[in-house]
Amino acid sequence: MNPLCSRCNLVVYPTEKVNCLDKYWHKGCFSCEVCKMTLNMKNYKGFEKKPYCNAHYPKTNFTCVADTPENLRLKQQSKMQSQVLYREDFEKNKGKGFSVVADTPEMQRIKKTQDQISNIKYHEEFEKKKMGGDAPQQPSLRSPGPYQNPAGSQNYHYEAAPEPVRPAATGPPPSAGKRYRAVYDYSAADEDEVSFMDGDVIVDVQQIDEGWMYGRVERTGQQGMLPANYVEAI
Repeated sequence: MNPLCSRCNLVVYPTEKVNCLDKYWHKGCFSCEVCKMTLNMKNYKGFEKKPYCNAHYPKTNFTCVADTPENLRLKQQSKMQSQVLYREDFEKNKGKGFSVVADTPEMQRIKKTQDQISNIKYHEEFEKKKMGGDAPQQPSLRSPGPYQNPAGSQNYHYEAAPEPVRPAATGPPPSAGKRYRAVYDYSAADEDEVSFMDGDVIVDVQQIDEGWMYGRVERTGQQGMLPANYVEAI
């Protein structure tokens, strides 16, 4: 059975049938609703299942929607639904990447506590380094006087000659009549030693050990122990 034309309500035969906008039309009846210009499948525009030409196609006018209680309710409901979807998506992606931590009062308290702990640890490390750096590095104390500790230094810095280590004082040996001449000035550092100047003649000299002798200064008449490397034999 052949359908009827949507314009003239007459039977439409297959040779002249146009199927468009969910309706059937004669080729001559498929025209603009306003100017009756014949249209085809390439130049028509449909609006509310009616054909129009490009010039008479109805324009779409935007309307303002008032903020009625119903619209406000729908808006709030849409916002809540968006938040629910956001939370669901957040829980799904949790642990897969970085997450934004809200700056809640609890998080602020935890952050403040961590800062205080870090500050305390920093001060503790600073005090340890301070005390550890001052205690071990103490300068060695040297007692004043001409005698120096042999363990502290092995070289004696005299302008003329090094001062030898003096052995324990012994009594004057018997006179042997040996004569020596002083080649350096020497000042007595102890009661049993004798002072002399460069060029003085030392008589009655006796060898105590490799570093010390006992003799009398001919110029002053004083006698006592003297370093052996400060004099030479005549």
